Amino acid sequence: MIWNLEMETMPRSRLAEVQLRLLQHQVRRVYERVPLYRQKFDDAGVRPDQIRSLEDLARVPFTRKSDFRDTYPFGLFAIPVDQTVRIHASSGTTGKPTVVGYTANDIRVWAEVCARSLAASGAQPGDVFQNAYGYGLFTGGLGMHYGAELLGLVVVPASGGNTERQIMLLADFGAKIIACTPSYALTLAEALAARGIRPGQLPLRYGVLGAEPWTEAMRDEIEEKLGITAINIYGLTEVMGPGVSNECVEEKNGAHVFEDHFLVEVVDPETGEPLPSGTMGELVFTTLTREALPVIRYRTGDIAALNVGPCRCGRTFTRMSRVMGRTDDMLIIRGINVYPSQVEAALVGLPELSPHYQLVVTRERTLDELEIKIEVSEGFAGEAPARLDLAARCREKLRGVLGLTANVTLVASGSLPRSEGGKLRRVEDRRKL
Repeated sequence: MIWNLEMETMPRSRLAEVQLRLLQHQVRRVYERVPLYRQKFDDAGVRPDQIRSLEDLARVPFTRKSDFRDTYPFGLFAIPVDQTVRIHASSGTTGKPTVVGYTANDIRVWAEVCARSLAASGAQPGDVFQNAYGYGLFTGGLGMHYGAELLGLVVVPASGGNTERQIMLLADFGAKIIACTPSYALTLAEALAARGIRPGQLPLRYGVLGAEPWTEAMRDEIEEKLGITAINIYGLTEVMGPGVSNECVEEKNGAHVFEDHFLVEVVDPETGEPLPSGTMGELVFTTLTREALPVIRYRTGDIAALNVGPCRCGRTFTRMSRVMGRTDDMLIIRGINVYPSQVEAALVGLPELSPHYQLVVTRERTLDELEIKIEVSEGFAGEAPARLDLAARCREKLRGVLGLTANVTLVASGSLPRSEGGKLRRVEDRRKL
């Protein structure tokens, strides 16, 4: 199902015209209303009237995470705070949170793109939708809630965590679609299996999963253990929240970026230079329609590639690959870049292992050491020789993927931290850098 047929299937030549018109308006607006942007433009010698094509956007300076911190809380707003209708913020795991605001029209746009996302994921009006993203300052819960209501779904606002209650609601209310993080989907799968509920036994058929990187191997694991079709949704607080892009259920091969609202680029993480379609690099977004807090060329830190080719579903929007990792949680170990998703892709398919793992980085004198703790599957009962053999196989697979030797520690099933609805932190960096 395509929610907005006119916009989502627009010819790309027409889409480019719409984007340019919106971009020119947005650039003028931030220059006039946001002091930080005016300073950035002036320092770079760029005037709004010099943006005459989409390619001219590359002349505009980047916006970075630090800009939100430096102007905390409302310095990037393009309107007075009393003209907003809602404020959200990031989780604030380090320092003060990233604060974002919305006008009434921003909320309408947000509901629109989330409705598109849910429709692309297989939802139909009248379906029961269990929303297991967190409500409150986190953007996930309310964004998906409004989109689901706009689409005509029956919304169960379960919020994150409380697995016992989630299972009761799934069974009693008969949700067909659930939204949560992929790691929490696995937590639910384990809990259902422990209660003897088999995959496919519940009415649940689709999972709209995001807020953390995940791999095809993890998708396979979730689909097998929950008996659902797992679809990837992407978003970030600084740009809007969930609903920036979403896979289509027909292809599950890249998330369609809703380009009539979000202009996307990929740049070299080191140089900032734009990269061609198909090349892995850092995602950069410009909001074309956002009123309260427009952002121009925001460097997300997310590593992915773009595909402008046609999709069988009929949508014409650019697709972005899965996020491979982040520039700011990427580990550099002995000069080699390591992403947690690489570890998952190498190991999650081994039947003796569960999909739960943790990376622990330490430094002995000047040498970095990487330990990868991996849970064995619940049914694995191998004696010492079998465990040694399994650990050795894991080390070899990881060496082939990562290009370095890691210490592998096999741990008992259920011993590593589990997600309770929020993002799961898989890296513990104990180095004093």
